[in-house]
Amino acid sequence: MIALKLTQVGNSVGVVLPKEALVKLGVEKGDLLYLTESAQGEMRLSAYDPKVAEEIALGESFMDDYRDAFRVLAK
Repeated sequence: MIALKLTQVGNSVGVVLPKEALVKLGVEKGDLLYLTESAQGEMRLSAYDPKVAEEIALGESFMDDYRDAFRVLAK
């Protein structure tokens, strides 16, 4: 477990992420992180964007449906 410290940032509160957490998340200064809620009510912080993953899945499904057409067009 990694403990995170809350700190005052202007009128807001920020979280200080130690280097170990940044490495595990695969992020650096300026990257986006996503705080999502699970079905059980737990909060999860990750570099994974569920909306992008959904769009990729839709694109893959579309390509699977029209695989033959893409092969013809690629010739």
